[in-house]
Amino acid sequence: MPNDQHPRVAMLGSYIPRRCGIATFTNDLASAMANEVYGSPLAGDSPVSIVAMTDRGGEYDYPPEVMLEIGQHKRDDYRSAAEMLNHSRVDVVSLQHEFGLFGGEAGEYLLDFIDRLRKPLVTTLHTVLIEPTPKQREVFERICARSARVVVMAERARTIMHEVNDIPHERIHLIHHGVPDVPFGDTEPFKERFDLRGRPMILTFGLLSPGKGIETMLEALAKVVPQHRNVAYVVLGVTHPGVRRESGEEYRISLETRAMELGIQKNVQFHNRYVTSTDLREYLQAADLYCTPYRAKQQITSGTLAYALASGKAIVSTPYWHAEELLADGRGRFFDFDDEDTLAGHLNELLSDKTTRDTVRRAAYDHGRQMTWKQVAGQYVETFAEAKRRAATATAVEAPREAVMRLSLPEPRLDHLFKMTDDTALLQHAIFATPDRRHGYCTDDNARALIVASMAWSQFKDERVLRYLHVYLAFLHFAFRPETGRFRNFMAYDRSWLEDDGSDDSQGRALWALGHLVTHAPNASDVRLATDLFHRALGLVDTLEFPRSWSFATLGLHYYLRRFGDDAEVRRKMTEVAERINDRFVQHETDEWPWFEDEVTYDNGRIPQALIIAGQTLNRPDYTERGIRVLNWLLRVQTAEAGHLSIVGNEGWLKRGGERPEHDQQPLEPAALIGACKAAFRASGETRWLDEMRRSFEWYLGRNDARASLVDYKSRGCFDGLTPTGPNENQGAESVLSWLLSLLIMHEMQTGDAPEVG
Repeated sequence: MPNDQHPRVAMLGSYIPRRCGIATFTNDLASAMANEVYGSPLAGDSPVSIVAMTDRGGEYDYPPEVMLEIGQHKRDDYRSAAEMLNHSRVDVVSLQHEFGLFGGEAGEYLLDFIDRLRKPLVTTLHTVLIEPTPKQREVFERICARSARVVVMAERARTIMHEVNDIPHERIHLIHHGVPDVPFGDTEPFKERFDLRGRPMILTFGLLSPGKGIETMLEALAKVVPQHRNVAYVVLGVTHPGVRRESGEEYRISLETRAMELGIQKNVQFHNRYVTSTDLREYLQAADLYCTPYRAKQQITSGTLAYALASGKAIVSTPYWHAEELLADGRGRFFDFDDEDTLAGHLNELLSDKTTRDTVRRAAYDHGRQMTWKQVAGQYVETFAEAKRRAATATAVEAPREAVMRLSLPEPRLDHLFKMTDDTALLQHAIFATPDRRHGYCTDDNARALIVASMAWSQFKDERVLRYLHVYLAFLHFAFRPETGRFRNFMAYDRSWLEDDGSDDSQGRALWALGHLVTHAPNASDVRLATDLFHRALGLVDTLEFPRSWSFATLGLHYYLRRFGDDAEVRRKMTEVAERINDRFVQHETDEWPWFEDEVTYDNGRIPQALIIAGQTLNRPDYTERGIRVLNWLLRVQTAEAGHLSIVGNEGWLKRGGERPEHDQQPLEPAALIGACKAAFRASGETRWLDEMRRSFEWYLGRNDARASLVDYKSRGCFDGLTPTGPNENQGAESVLSWLLSLLIMHEMQTGDAPEVG
């Protein structure tokens, strides 16, 4: 194919200098295409460019071939990147897909990108799941449906995709994982760098985690050392970030301890470092044997195995899927999972018999010639060209699936919330944007702050949130009185409690927050604490006297049951409290006034929200119907003639038969209405509720009686309300929490099938 026929390609994936396997793969493939096929190195004007996925907190000095950057948890970045590519000279987009690389549940933020992209898409799948979660399946199938071609790295992956996901065979291309082209030769000259000259060397490479099966290798090595006392086993690679985040270096230390217990500490070396492609090549050239003792049968791709094969290593491996394919026909040796005796037998044989070892090495090396980056790059370019031709001759462009809610949203920034939080808790009030310590803290606000923090973590996985989440959780734990089974509410700045028992609202909100955290906790420890405190406080539900507190408690019970749906006691409590709410409406409502009391006051939307959710959870359609009817009425009586939201002001509230007061409108109410409309949408599927959510949200942005924005984009706070003269410029806790809760839910609802986190 003439050079001017080559398509211009933008590769979307993580990228160097970010340290992850996808980043290395993307760079290696891009470099091979540029150098081996296009005949020019990667540069700012290269026909191969990069759209780099950046993780939270990552600030990378990207090379000039990176044309765009997408923040993993910044939803707007996905949309704007698609629009920029649509107007660029790029012919084809090459997507490197791994579920954990993209934001949202199962990487669903990527759908915002592909929904807007008008260029042909070719997707390389680095993981193919045989038992995906429902969300993973949905995201995966939408990506595949949008892709002109899908690339996998193993024949087994093609079978799985066809049988599990019903993807036609002709749309799936097999292109092996690329490998460096290194000469077949003696290992001794390369050992000097590692101070291993004259010693047989066994290598295992990759991110260290329990699934790698290093324990089995250590047990086998103890059986090998008596015959090969000089053998060196090198475990190369840093601890997996997820493992390190949960347990530090505990796993690595346990391996080192086991090596000492087995008396083989002089034969095992842990090289705890991230290596470049050049470094890895030198390690592989020095190794006599390569071992992958992995414990998961379902591993469909192993880049390290491909590298070892193409480097001509004698490989001993468990029979996971990729190994079964690559090491067939004598290209390696297999041992069963956790079978240390067979592994030791293979190691002894290959270390003792150079002829056999070299025979296995040569078979592996010869097979690997088809996998060199030059060969792989050529196959990818042909696939991209085919996708370009197919797009050019198509009679119509397949219309992407539309998101049910399209709205340009501000990025959720928690700066003001963090500023209002000290080591004790979230302060209640502010003087303008400065925390006002004179009023101390309250459980009401810290419970809502815990919900906001757990929502932010669920959506964006921003580890900065975790510190504050635990401050709010600790405050609730301290506020709880075991002797009464209830929470205190108000605390002075000097940490002295101002009461022995808090309001009913604070009890209900605390239970709501704990239930929410049970479902959305960032780790098992938080689940345990939230669950324990939730159950210790569960009895307070029977003591609550007011419908708003019943509603808050209902929301907490609902979230708890989303995780532990078989908890009969919690379900019974929810049944009882929901019946109380419903009965109060039955006693008070009329056709003209379908409300549970004679005035409409604050946080009103939470009550129909609780009814709708209880109806769905308890299979009580009468609750759901009443909740939707009440919500319709609330929206109607809080709508101005111009059509915008005009919420009940707290100067007199709305009394039966009276006029709606317009002044001192509080940010609390739009947040409650947004939550209720979301519940109505999920219960009914009617998209008009998304319009109502948007109308309620726009109250904060200036579509209100004063035509004034309630959001301070410099402080990232929210003004305390609308007064006759405009916004109250203080930015207290309740206001910023209402704004953030609303904003996070709107981000969640940018796609109609988004997971419920709010």
